[in-house]
Amino acid sequence: MRLFISPAKQMVCDGDWLAPRQLPQLLPEAEQLADYLRALSLSELQTLLRVSAPLARQSYAFYHPFRPREAVTPAILAYQGIQYCYMAPDLFSESALAYIERRLFILSGLYGVLRPLDAVVPHRLEMQTKLRADFCKTLYDYWGDKLARIIARPGEVLLNLASAEYAKAVLPYLPPDVRCITPVFGELSGERVVSKGVHVKMARGEMVRFLAERGAETPSELLAFDRLGYRLCPERSTADAPVFLREPRAAYRRI
Repeated sequence: MRLFISPAKQMVCDGDWLAPRQLPQLLPEAEQLADYLRALSLSELQTLLRVSAPLARQSYAFYHPFRPREAVTPAILAYQGIQYCYMAPDLFSESALAYIERRLFILSGLYGVLRPLDAVVPHRLEMQTKLRADFCKTLYDYWGDKLARIIARPGEVLLNLASAEYAKAVLPYLPPDVRCITPVFGELSGERVVSKGVHVKMARGEMVRFLAERGAETPSELLAFDRLGYRLCPERSTADAPVFLREPRAAYRRI
């Protein structure tokens, strides 16, 4: 079983605790994208990324210069979003770290797909960015089936813990013999299951930690997930879309 997740918008440099072990597998493709972005003016980059002026200036600085081969931060520590806070990889045991090193993949608009200990530099480029160049129509077009070919081995079982924006870069390209499980995290509102974005991100991070701490190898093991007040709801679940419902008054731990 392999897992794939989304990146986070906020990134940091942190090479103090854990050093990266290798460069990203699709680094030449990332460098081509960076070259394109670096050629844009500040106003053109802001328009493309659809961000505020301060974030545009920050993003412009990310690409001027862009030296990915000098990166000192492993991907798993570079991202600082809610999912990563609840995953808390900086607190992983050696065995849990070894687990995600073997099984976890992080999707990226710039890098395509990352292993947890790939060296990365801060950047901003969401997968749904409307990037149109002479070498691609969109980022989905640019990456094509490359991400799925790296993540999915023949007969593999995948656990999709990514947002729809990023999962769209993988799911259409999976071969027929690859099974993909996409958990649903929600709460009951009457008879409907309602998923709230922030809570879903928390649950996805906790599920990665839950599986890593147990060294889970089979899909059946994820069904025991019981953190943040979630429990499996068998009557609403299917084999490839297990539904985890949160107790209405469940408390979240502080991060």
